[in-house]
Amino acid sequence: MTDEHYMKQALNEARKAYAIGEVPVGAVVVWGDRIIARGHNQVELLNDSTAHAEMIALTSAFSELGSKYLPEGTLYVTVEPCLMCCGALHWSKIGRIVYGARDDKNGYRKYVKENEAHEPQHVFHPKTQLTFGILADECGQLMKDFFKERRK
Repeated sequence: MTDEHYMKQALNEARKAYAIGEVPVGAVVVWGDRIIARGHNQVELLNDSTAHAEMIALTSAFSELGSKYLPEGTLYVTVEPCLMCCGALHWSKIGRIVYGARDDKNGYRKYVKENEAHEPQHVFHPKTQLTFGILADECGQLMKDFFKERRK
């Protein structure tokens, strides 16, 4: 399976969030070639500011595997993780993170310094690989549509 395939699954989760009035962020955790966990934002539903898609997917993955670490897992998330989610991802020791759209307003890059190459410092576990920009236009458009609808 490809990164695009799994990001489409994360987009399906984001659409679930959109449908219930949540900020449309979705995530899936993949272990090998199998999705072991899914999550979408549930901040409003649960009245919990920590109920981000990544957090829900991570908790589900830990439960599924009976482990507190995910070194061979990959998290696919539609939008750049916030700083809170980065902390959880760091401690999970997840092997890879793939995100779609950047989030200049609330994403982790807003809060980290740049290195000599003018790239944001890596805030995840040192062994975690990072890929971004997968289906970025589609992921970003869902966010734009959501906020445009809310501002009417």
